[in-house]
Amino acid sequence: MTEQALAEAPVCPHCAKPAFLCVCAEVAPMRTRTGLLILQHPQEQDRLLGTAGLTRRALDNSVLKVGLSWPSLSKALGRDADPGQWAILHLGAARAAALPHDRELVALDKKGVALDDQDKALAGLRGVVVFDGSWSQAKTLWWRNPWVLKAKRLALNPRKKSLYGNLRREPRREALSTLEAAALAVSRLDRKPEVETALLGHFARMLDAYKTAVADGLIASTK
Repeated sequence: MTEQALAEAPVCPHCAKPAFLCVCAEVAPMRTRTGLLILQHPQEQDRLLGTAGLTRRALDNSVLKVGLSWPSLSKALGRDADPGQWAILHLGAARAAALPHDRELVALDKKGVALDDQDKALAGLRGVVVFDGSWSQAKTLWWRNPWVLKAKRLALNPRKKSLYGNLRREPRREALSTLEAAALAVSRLDRKPEVETALLGHFARMLDAYKTAVADGLIASTK
């Protein structure tokens, strides 16, 4: 399939994938207590390996917005929300070695240091904001939306590497896809491991479909 043909191919209205990559028919949207807001950089709309659309499809209590800036959390969500009751995945220099080894989701202070009382810091959070894009695109979104500075900060300290494997290069060992990051954060805050299990299952099926499409010559590998 040529790039032009791929660009013109019909896409799923939920995940924005061409039909041969769509797994939405197998997705039963899950309801979670913790909300999710995905802010996607306009240049990140990766139709093949991106996961924002699939994440939105899989989680009922989620919102996906494409753009560079919004005047407030409430405007981005489309409903009233206090950023102080939400958390944002931190883009600072928190090092995995400095994070608590027994936690995969860690609350940080404004300097990027893990807080002493993690249970207290995580209690009562209503939602999580995740940036969807490359490292530089995510930093652009951070600085273009000053209201994120009012939110609490979270760091991921995953025990396992991303399912992307060598399909995408990531700047850090702990870097995850948007779906994996959301699955880890929401499942830990809700204390429902089944949320992460379900989302990772959807992601694995999407990656299998991608590998099959490459093997069948439908698309060229991104490697």
